[in-house]
Amino acid sequence: MRVMLADDSTLLREGLVRLLTEEGHEVTASVGDAEALLAAVDLDPPEVAVVDVRMPPTHTDEGLRAALEIRRRRPEVGVLVLSQYVERRFAAELLGGGPEGGVGYLLKDRVVEVDEFLDALARVGAGRTAFDPEVVRRLLARSSHVDPLARLTPRERDVLREMAEGHTNSAIAARLFVSRSAVEKHINAIFDKLELPGGTGYSRRVLAVLRYLDS
Repeated sequence: MRVMLADDSTLLREGLVRLLTEEGHEVTASVGDAEALLAAVDLDPPEVAVVDVRMPPTHTDEGLRAALEIRRRRPEVGVLVLSQYVERRFAAELLGGGPEGGVGYLLKDRVVEVDEFLDALARVGAGRTAFDPEVVRRLLARSSHVDPLARLTPRERDVLREMAEGHTNSAIAARLFVSRSAVEKHINAIFDKLELPGGTGYSRRVLAVLRYLDS
């Protein structure tokens, strides 16, 4: 897989370059700021861009804004965001960028879990989502207003949580110890209860995850 890295920490970038190269991936560029990232993507689009949220010059949201710009300019490029913080609005904006291309959101601590990082990278490269379980947990824990998911059963909420992390139906079935047909039944019930009709131009799966993240 062709991967591009953007992080202001030279040490982290060099570590990721070594890890990805050893795993057989091609690192097409490794940059330290958002402007350089956008220029590199325009010059030679990768399959996945791994992007830090806070980069120079203000160290606030430059990386996130660059990630959203990549989604706008190059929707076929997967974007895997790394952050020490859980930004609910940004997660929703990334997912809401359109049905094309994969997106992911990992906490930086998860990078040390090599297998989980590589799995998330593969999912994003395959056009799917990959949300850190801790990100999903914190998003859910921060809900304080009326929950639009209140009509879902506990098992349906479990399935939707797994969907938000980016797991396929088969993986959800294995993780929840149920059959794949049961997972598909729960997902259809989720779509019905969240009033997500087909034919909207967006994946109902993505829309359901957006509703979950906004809850």
